[in-house]
Amino acid sequence: MHISRSVLLFGVVGIAGLLVDVAVLALLHPWLGAYGARLVSFMAAASTTWWLNRQLTFAGRPAQVGLWAEYVRYIGLMLGGGSVNYAVYSLLAWYFPQTTLHLFAYVAAGSLAGMTVNYLGASRWLYRQGRSRHP
Repeated sequence: MHISRSVLLFGVVGIAGLLVDVAVLALLHPWLGAYGARLVSFMAAASTTWWLNRQLTFAGRPAQVGLWAEYVRYIGLMLGGGSVNYAVYSLLAWYFPQTTLHLFAYVAAGSLAGMTVNYLGASRWLYRQGRSRHP
């Protein structure tokens, strides 16, 4: 089985995003609860993965838009996978304990569920190969 370089890098960047996600969740959980803290931690993770993916995974595939527009489009795309991610997380947090360790496991489960949606959106739309450069 052959795994493309971009899929592998997307996964590695996803792990970095997961670490940011759980760190922010751990910091904010006492004040914002399991659901509010997760919304903030998701945005922190998505912002981190945007930067890392544009530098590593899709470095040879420019988005053909300005930096801010690229960021907004990336976050918009990630909301598709993020919705899947948050739904899995929320379901698990609703039915099972909300200890910090459990919440980390729910974040990981949600991240795995949303990763495919996010990769397809980023690779096939925002950083699509074969686009001509426009000044």
